[in-house]
Amino acid sequence: MTPAGAEAARFAADLIRIDTTNRGGGDARERPAAEYVAARLAEAGLEPVLLESAPGRANVVARVSGAEAGGRQGARQGALLLHGHLDVVPADPAAWSVHPFSGEIRNGVLWGRGAVDMKNADAVLLALVSEWARSGRRPRRDVVLAFTADEEDTAEFGARWLVERHPGLFEGCTEAVGESGAFTFHAGPGQRLYPIASAERGTAWLKLTARGRAGHGAKPNPENAVTRLAEAIIRIGAFRWPVRLIPTVRAAVEAIAAAAGAELPAGALAGGSDLTAEELLARLGPAGALVAGTVRNSANPTMLQAGYKINVIPGEAVGWVDGRVLPGYEDEFRATLDELTGTEVSWEYAHAEIPLEAPLDAPVMASMTQALLAEDPGSTIVPYCMSGGTDAKQFSRLGMTCYGFTPLVLPEGYDYYAMFHGTDERIPLSALEAGVRIMDRLLAAPDTRPG
Repeated sequence: MTPAGAEAARFAADLIRIDTTNRGGGDARERPAAEYVAARLAEAGLEPVLLESAPGRANVVARVSGAEAGGRQGARQGALLLHGHLDVVPADPAAWSVHPFSGEIRNGVLWGRGAVDMKNADAVLLALVSEWARSGRRPRRDVVLAFTADEEDTAEFGARWLVERHPGLFEGCTEAVGESGAFTFHAGPGQRLYPIASAERGTAWLKLTARGRAGHGAKPNPENAVTRLAEAIIRIGAFRWPVRLIPTVRAAVEAIAAAAGAELPAGALAGGSDLTAEELLARLGPAGALVAGTVRNSANPTMLQAGYKINVIPGEAVGWVDGRVLPGYEDEFRATLDELTGTEVSWEYAHAEIPLEAPLDAPVMASMTQALLAEDPGSTIVPYCMSGGTDAKQFSRLGMTCYGFTPLVLPEGYDYYAMFHGTDERIPLSALEAGVRIMDRLLAAPDTRPG
């Protein structure tokens, strides 16, 4: 491996060994990982700022001066934010082949929680700035690095807090690049797709409340709150949301269909077809997985709470629903929920975040495409809408245009999608090394030192 590739592997393994599990509701501690990151940034000659939003909830921000920052091109482009989160979702060691926080390297593959989401990408950024320090090279434009807490919950202690309390750290940033995207998706023989994220659905976590008449469990009760809630939950779970293709997803479907040689009915991409979501995805083959979660809004019931004793009918029953909303379809989502919940169940947002969509024709999108194709000629770049959300939602509030680009060149048969929040999360070391090369190609100015 190259020195930068070896560093990326070491940094990623070290970060995985630091347990930054985020259980939600404020139960997480990212500070040890933040201190590790700050130390590596300082070794690369930067001046990192470590900021604690609450005890143990720490974030790190640093700025790298660009070679062209003072010139006309640098001023036109503005600074670029590169962001990654330090927290991870919980992992049950009993379900894993290795301990999820071991950072074990086996046969050229790094195992552990965060190997994919997203300590691998954090390590690539650390290795990149270390390589720049060794070589004396710099990025073309100013680059701000942000390593955040709490992305796996609400961002209250991470990106949201930074945006609200310390916006000056991101002065001049016009664009942001974070997770995810730019990974190899093997769609068939010779079909290597790389999705670059330019959109993500909004978050609509809902609390449903049904009220009724409390009473004895042995007596008839047509005003049973549990029954009312259950009926609403069934309607929501059974509802089939209509296909709604935003520009990013429409472009993705076009690119996937072209790569697969698939034919789509006339009007399918313009909303003039009766094609269902399932029928559309079937036409796209395996690569339909890249758009399966983003061809429509969604609402999935996840939790229920009611009662305190088996022979008592409670006066109230509560349920929670994980809703996700496409850009431009927020009103349709609200109207549909009003209809599905009916008159006997009320609903409210337990947590809501905006959907995002960035231009596909932006120069940074072209640069990301070129950086990937230089690494893997003959592959196909596909626009991508993330079904969930990232810290991009927070940074967009500062006026940044946000993309997802954490490049990984992956071998055939590697199920990257299944690794997110799954068991036995792992990443080939070769993918980390390729990630450093691609990010360097995207960001670095040519070496102008005297030969």
